[in-house]
Amino acid sequence: MLGLNIKLPVWQAPMAGVTTPELVAAACRSGVLGSIGAGYLSGEKTEEFIQRVKKQTNTPFSVNLFVPGPVHAAEGQVAKANKLLAPYLEEVGRSPVAEPVISSSFEEQLAVVVQEKVEVCSFTFGLPPQAAIEELKNNGIITVGTATTVDEAKACEKAGMDAIVVQGSEAGGHRGTFQAPENMIGLMSLLPQVVQEVSVPVVAAGGLMNGQGVAAALCLGASAAQMGTAFLVTEESGAHPLHKEAVLTASETDLVYTKAFTGKTAQGLSNRFTEGLKGQERELPPYPLQHVLTAELRKKAGELNKKELMSLWSGQSPRLSRQQTVDELVRKLEEEIEEALFAANGVMQNAKRTNR
Repeated sequence: MLGLNIKLPVWQAPMAGVTTPELVAAACRSGVLGSIGAGYLSGEKTEEFIQRVKKQTNTPFSVNLFVPGPVHAAEGQVAKANKLLAPYLEEVGRSPVAEPVISSSFEEQLAVVVQEKVEVCSFTFGLPPQAAIEELKNNGIITVGTATTVDEAKACEKAGMDAIVVQGSEAGGHRGTFQAPENMIGLMSLLPQVVQEVSVPVVAAGGLMNGQGVAAALCLGASAAQMGTAFLVTEESGAHPLHKEAVLTASETDLVYTKAFTGKTAQGLSNRFTEGLKGQERELPPYPLQHVLTAELRKKAGELNKKELMSLWSGQSPRLSRQQTVDELVRKLEEEIEEALFAANGVMQNAKRTNR
């Protein structure tokens, strides 16, 4: 697919704040596409991250960037949010941020991606300027958009994206939605509809945890599958140990969609913080303002091992998570995909014989 020359049609999801150079490199070496979640990094840190990956592998990998958008907060919204956050901040010894500062390193990151000649650059939360897309393509860099609806997928193709990650509602972490209204469409419904409407390769994402899920996505027309939570709990992942443990011991009923941490809809495990702000999320400012307001809370909660105040992102299939290395995960995926596709072919052949 796209000339990436990877062994398996699998992409490791670019989980901002979780991916480490070791995780990305291990994914690449195992035969899948490793992805750097650079959304929260500066241009300088993005360059450093890329170079650390290059020291560990010479295979293709991807860098994912968050597309910045306009920020509009209603009058008094930050003050209301700080009032809601105050008891949680006090619990970790931090004070509210009265005047959140919003900055973006997007342009710097784009320059680094071109400079470092990264093979793939993907985007979340919107479409980059046309000039940026053209510059990347002129430098031989594959561009990938993220869509949560058919219309968003069509917009990605129209903008010139070489491929599209189709994110079903089962996906963990932030929704990649960039067109209103926000919709929650399951992957198995969304995927074939997108494949029907666009001509570029489609990558399926959302709740895929094993080879059977990947095979199902391939059968529905995907060219590859993107997996996040399965890689989040691997040994090479940078997720907090309590985060990994929470996912490994969770069930599908423990999940919740929330804007409490960042102001943008994301899926993760319910805890005291998400429950405490449930029903009050309309009072919160939008992303990235809320993200800035809770940054110190999340950081300190991790340092103090306060799981109930951490953002525990997870997809909808935590029961299928396994504690293992990236190499062990990918080797198992290869076996499962082959077995599932062989079984599917056998079912089809049997059905044909039965119906003759």
